[in-house]
Amino acid sequence: MQQTERSQSESYFWPVVWAVGLHVLMFAMLFVSFAFTPELPPARPVVQATLYQLQSQSQATTQTTQKVAGEAQKTSAPQFETERLEQKKAEEQKQAQAEAQKVAAAKKAEEQKQAEEARKAEAAKKAEAEKAAEQKRQADIAKKRAEDEAKKKAAEEAKKKAAAEEARKKAAAAEAAKKKAAEDARRKAAEDQKAAALAELLSDNVQNQQALAETHGDQVAGNLDDLIIKLITENWQRPMSARRGMSVELLIQMLPDGTVTNASVSRSSGDAPFDNSAVAAVRNVGRIPEMQQLDRATFDRMYRQRRVIFKPED
Repeated sequence: MQQTERSQSESYFWPVVWAVGLHVLMFAMLFVSFAFTPELPPARPVVQATLYQLQSQSQATTQTTQKVAGEAQKTSAPQFETERLEQKKAEEQKQAQAEAQKVAAAKKAEEQKQAEEARKAEAAKKAEAEKAAEQKRQADIAKKRAEDEAKKKAAEEAKKKAAAEEARKKAAAAEAAKKKAAEDARRKAAEDQKAAALAELLSDNVQNQQALAETHGDQVAGNLDDLIIKLITENWQRPMSARRGMSVELLIQMLPDGTVTNASVSRSSGDAPFDNSAVAAVRNVGRIPEMQQLDRATFDRMYRQRRVIFKPED
């Protein structure tokens, strides 16, 4: 822009110089022409005319010079004003450009600042997101660890419970086996006692049979005793409490037709279930029709009230 203004100033300079020079040259030529003009004889009219002419020419020259100077001044004044206006315009444009550059620089700085702030905000947001992600990851790890610990603890508890249950089952099985062994032992003891009781009863009956045989010589009583033993044995139910070594003495009451009217304990074994089982066995016999084979005297003496000793091992 400055180069363009300088070129325009130079383009106006030389024409102005030539115009001023031309007017100066014309003024000089007029001056010389007046200086070398020959003197003429006095003649008033002519002189006056000449003087008048010279004055007219001088005035014309002066006017011409003034006109040239005025023209030059007129020509140079607008040129100077134009240059001044161009220079002022150039300065204003330069100032405007500087202002524009300053505004652009400020705008650019503001944009850079905003971009930097946006970058920082994005970086902070990213850091916050990474922090949140890390916290979530740590929380997930802690949660998984807690779940694993809970599962491990639950597995251990289940293992302990299973072990306790197994121990309880084993203990129950051992207790059941112990009870079964004890029950088997009681059953065997009861069977042994029943066998012993029956043997004692049989022995007692055998002795009775022998006494009857010796006294009466009659085998009927012995046969009845065998029958009584057989019937009592068939109706006896061994109780759980029966043990080897027990014995109970029973008193059996009958009618001549063989009906058992009563059975009672005359000497207890000390175990009520065993005593009651022996009494129930006698009462369950009900009636022994074979007793009618005896005469009344023999029946009254031997079987109306008959004592029997009962042992479990028999």
